[in-house]
Amino acid sequence: MQKQLQNVFIFQFYIYINMKKEAQQKYSPSLRFWHWGNTLVILGSLVTVLINSTLFDGGSARDFVQKELTDAGANVSPEQARALVHGLEDQVWGIHIYFGYVLAALFLYRIVVEIRADKNQRVIHKFLDALKTYSSNQAFKSTARYELGIKLLYLVFYTLLLIMVVTGLSVAFDDSLRISRSLSHSLKEIHGFCMYPILGFIVLHVGGVYFAERKNKKGIVSDMINGGETNN
Repeated sequence: MQKQLQNVFIFQFYIYINMKKEAQQKYSPSLRFWHWGNTLVILGSLVTVLINSTLFDGGSARDFVQKELTDAGANVSPEQARALVHGLEDQVWGIHIYFGYVLAALFLYRIVVEIRADKNQRVIHKFLDALKTYSSNQAFKSTARYELGIKLLYLVFYTLLLIMVVTGLSVAFDDSLRISRSLSHSLKEIHGFCMYPILGFIVLHVGGVYFAERKNKKGIVSDMINGGETNN
């Protein structure tokens, strides 16, 4: 009996230590899971766009398929080659749609994480705090401007993700939602356009992390992997 109570005490102490450690982490496991999962999904989605916009784009793909099949002994017309390329393109878009579903699920997950996070860890709170610091701190105006710019970029990124998710799901379920063809086309155009500023954000984000690691904020990548520790 005494040994069982000892084991229970050790187990409870273990849970307490881990909860305390998680509370002291700069990035929670939930946020890190979302960050890296979102990164992989966006990269995978962009790869599908790249494949369809290069390998299966225009008449060059049709001519290539027709030539290869003809060289292999098949009698293929340009229309048949075009249909084959179109079928391959649809397969890639199907993968793109599945990436979109996962992206939507991760975005919903991020909202839940944001709601459950401590007030000082929420995105909007960090932005408002940076805005307040920028407005009131004259001595370190350049530093405050830099921090405010970073927080603003994150807000823009989340807004772009929201637009991507809403437009992507609307196009994927346009028949079920009874969306007209013209509106569906417009939503598809908006969906495609959002890819470019998101690519810009990725470049800025990676570049910013790289230069910050080389200057005064070493360990950013490690913290996003292991959680890091707060400055408290």
